[in-house]
Amino acid sequence: MRFDRIWLNARLATLARNAPGLGIVEHGAIAAKNGRIAFVGPAKDLPTGWDAAERTDCDGRWITPGLIDCHTHLVFGGDRAHEFELRLKGASYEEIARAGGGIVSTVKATRAASEDDLLASALPRLDHLLAEGCTTVEIKSGYGLDLDTEARMLRVARRLADKRPIGITTTFLGAHALPPDTNDNKDIYIDRVCREMLPAIARESLADAVDAFCEGIAFSPEQTARVFAAAKALGLRVKLHADQLSNLHGAKLAADFGALSADHLEYTDEEGAMAMAKAGTVAVLLPGAFYTLRETQIPPVPAFRKHGTPIALATDCNPGTSPLTSLLLTMNMGATLFRLTVEECLAGVTREAAHALGLIDEIGTLEPGKACDLAIWSIERPAELVYRLGFNPLHTRIWRGQ
Repeated sequence: MRFDRIWLNARLATLARNAPGLGIVEHGAIAAKNGRIAFVGPAKDLPTGWDAAERTDCDGRWITPGLIDCHTHLVFGGDRAHEFELRLKGASYEEIARAGGGIVSTVKATRAASEDDLLASALPRLDHLLAEGCTTVEIKSGYGLDLDTEARMLRVARRLADKRPIGITTTFLGAHALPPDTNDNKDIYIDRVCREMLPAIARESLADAVDAFCEGIAFSPEQTARVFAAAKALGLRVKLHADQLSNLHGAKLAADFGALSADHLEYTDEEGAMAMAKAGTVAVLLPGAFYTLRETQIPPVPAFRKHGTPIALATDCNPGTSPLTSLLLTMNMGATLFRLTVEECLAGVTREAAHALGLIDEIGTLEPGKACDLAIWSIERPAELVYRLGFNPLHTRIWRGQ
C-alpha cells in the first residue's frame, strides 16, 4: 500500500470512541491518503510492503486529533473593553445589557462594518486558534439582528475557510438579543426571525445550524421553541445558549428538539442533564465566560457524568463575555474551575466537540476513514496540554493530511 504521508515514531492519543481512556498507542504511526486517515495504530501493524511519498519521524512526540472549537462568535465589529472596566467597578452583565451595552453595542459596530472589515478583524483571532492546533471552528452570527448583517457575518465566516486551511461550520443566531427598532416587543422580532430571516438564510445555505439565547435578558422558552420549530421545518439542526444566568429549563427544551448541543448550562438541573443524555445532546461548557463574568454557579458536571451526558469545551470567543482565543487555556479553565479530568478536557475539544457539531463521523478522533486533521505536540504526557498556562507546545498542525 502506498500512502501520501506517514508519521512514524509517535505516541498517539486517538480518543477513539471504543477505546479506553484517551485511546493511547505507544510506538504508533498514522498514514494519510487523499486527505483521510488510511492507517492509525502501532507501527508494527502497518501493512506489509507499505510505502509513502513523504515520511516524518515524530521523534516520540504525541499526536492528538486536531482541536475543535465548537462554540465561537469569532466574527464581529468593535470591542467591549469599556464594559470590562465597568465590570471591574462592580456592574453586572445584566446591568450593562439593560443600559444599552452588551450584545446591542456590538450590533451597532458590526452593522457599520463592511464584509472586508469583518474578515480582516476575524483573521487574527482565527490565527490564534490555528497556532494552538485547531483544525475546525464553529462561528455564529448574532451581532446583526437584521437580515443583511446576519447574512454578511455568515458569508464572512464561510470566507475564512478560503483564507486559511481550516474547517468552518456556521450557525445562525438571529435570536441572540432584541434589536433597538422593535419597541421592546420580543414577539414581533421572533416573527421576523422565523418568517423572514430564517428562510432567507436557508435559501442561501449560509448556516449549518440555528442557535438561540434562552434567558431572561433574551428570549423565553416559548419564543425559543418557535425559532426551533421554524428551523427544523427548513431542515436545519438546532443548538441553544441555555441556563447560563438562570434555570429556564433550556437544557430540557434543547433535548426535546433533539439539539446538537446546549451550551453554558450553569443553572441546569438534573432533569435537564438527564434529558440531554437521553437525546444525545452535548453539554458544551464555556469556562471563559464563567471566568470573565466572575460567576459562582458551576455547571452540574456530576449530573452530566451520572447520566452520561457528553461534555465538550469551547472558547465562546466573543467581544464581551469571553474574549478568549485559546483552547489550551480553555482546557485548563475547565479542569480548574469545573473540576473536569484531563481525559474529559481533551475529549471535550476533540471527540465531544465534533459530536456537538454533528461531525463525529468525520473528525474528532484518530480513526481510519476520518479526515486527517492532527495536532503534533512536543510534550511528555497529555496532561501537559491541560496543566500549562500561557505555553503552547504545538510542534505541527496538520489539516486534511497537509
